[in-house]
Amino acid sequence: MRQQQIDQIEVLLHFNLETTLQGLKIHNDARPGLVSAAKQLHELGLITEHDGGYLTDLGHEAAEHLQLALQIMKPVS
Repeated sequence: MRQQQIDQIEVLLHFNLETTLQGLKIHNDARPGLVSAAKQLHELGLITEHDGGYLTDLGHEAAEHLQLALQIMKPVS
Protein backbone atom coordinates (compact mmCIF):
# COMPACT_ATOMS: atom_id res chain seq x y z
CA MET A 1 0.00 0.00 0.00
CA ARG A 2 1.34 3.42 -0.89
CA GLN A 3 1.49 6.38 1.50
CA GLN A 4 -0.99 8.21 -0.73
CA GLN A 5 -3.61 5.51 -0.07
CA ILE A 6 -2.84 5.49 3.65
CA ASP A 7 -3.40 9.25 3.77
CA GLN A 8 -6.71 8.90 1.92
CA ILE A 9 -7.82 6.22 4.39
CA GLU A 10 -6.79 8.45 7.29
CA VAL A 11 -8.92 11.31 5.98
CA LEU A 12 -11.95 9.06 5.48
CA LEU A 13 -11.61 7.65 8.99
CA HIS A 14 -11.87 11.15 10.49
CA PHE A 15 -15.47 11.54 9.32
CA ASN A 16 -18.24 10.93 11.86
CA LEU A 17 -20.58 8.40 10.28
CA GLU A 18 -23.25 8.94 12.94
CA THR A 19 -24.45 12.13 11.23
CA THR A 20 -24.42 13.65 7.76
CA LEU A 21 -24.49 17.14 9.28
CA GLN A 22 -20.86 17.08 10.41
CA GLY A 23 -18.10 17.55 7.88
CA LEU A 24 -14.43 18.23 8.26
CA LYS A 25 -11.90 20.78 7.14
CA ILE A 26 -8.31 19.98 6.17
CA HIS A 27 -6.37 23.20 6.71
CA ASN A 28 -3.56 24.23 4.37
CA ASP A 29 -1.04 23.91 7.20
CA ALA A 30 -1.99 20.26 7.84
CA ARG A 31 0.44 17.51 6.94
CA PRO A 32 0.97 17.79 3.16
CA GLY A 33 -0.08 14.16 2.61
CA LEU A 34 -3.48 14.85 4.17
CA VAL A 35 -3.98 18.01 2.10
CA SER A 36 -3.18 16.04 -1.04
CA ALA A 37 -5.36 13.12 0.04
CA ALA A 38 -8.37 15.40 0.52
CA LYS A 39 -7.90 16.81 -2.99
CA GLN A 40 -7.67 13.29 -4.42
CA LEU A 41 -10.76 12.12 -2.53
CA HIS A 42 -12.65 15.12 -3.90
CA GLU A 43 -11.52 14.29 -7.44
CA LEU A 44 -12.69 10.70 -6.90
CA GLY A 45 -16.11 11.93 -5.78
CA LEU A 46 -15.84 10.71 -2.18
CA ILE A 47 -15.96 14.13 -0.48
CA THR A 48 -17.71 17.34 -1.48
CA GLU A 49 -14.82 19.82 -1.24
CA HIS A 50 -11.10 19.74 -2.07
CA ASP A 51 -10.31 20.48 1.58
CA GLY A 52 -12.85 18.20 3.21
CA GLY A 53 -16.48 19.17 3.37
CA TYR A 54 -18.90 16.27 3.65
CA LEU A 55 -18.89 12.69 2.51
CA THR A 56 -20.75 11.93 -0.70
CA ASP A 57 -22.90 8.80 -0.79
CA LEU A 58 -19.95 6.90 -2.26
CA GLY A 59 -17.61 8.39 0.35
CA HIS A 60 -19.95 7.41 3.17
CA GLU A 61 -20.06 3.84 1.88
CA ALA A 62 -16.25 3.71 1.60
CA ALA A 63 -15.79 5.13 5.11
CA GLU A 64 -18.28 2.60 6.51
CA HIS A 65 -16.32 -0.26 4.95
CA LEU A 66 -13.05 1.09 6.35
CA GLN A 67 -14.42 1.45 9.85
CA LEU A 68 -15.94 -2.03 9.72
CA ALA A 69 -12.63 -3.50 8.56
CA LEU A 70 -10.85 -1.83 11.48
CA GLN A 71 -13.40 -3.24 13.93
CA ILE A 72 -12.92 -6.73 12.51
CA MET A 73 -9.13 -6.47 12.81
CA LYS A 74 -9.17 -5.23 16.43
CA PRO A 75 -7.21 -7.50 18.69
CA VAL A 76 -9.32 -9.62 20.99
CA SER A 77 -8.71 -8.57 24.59
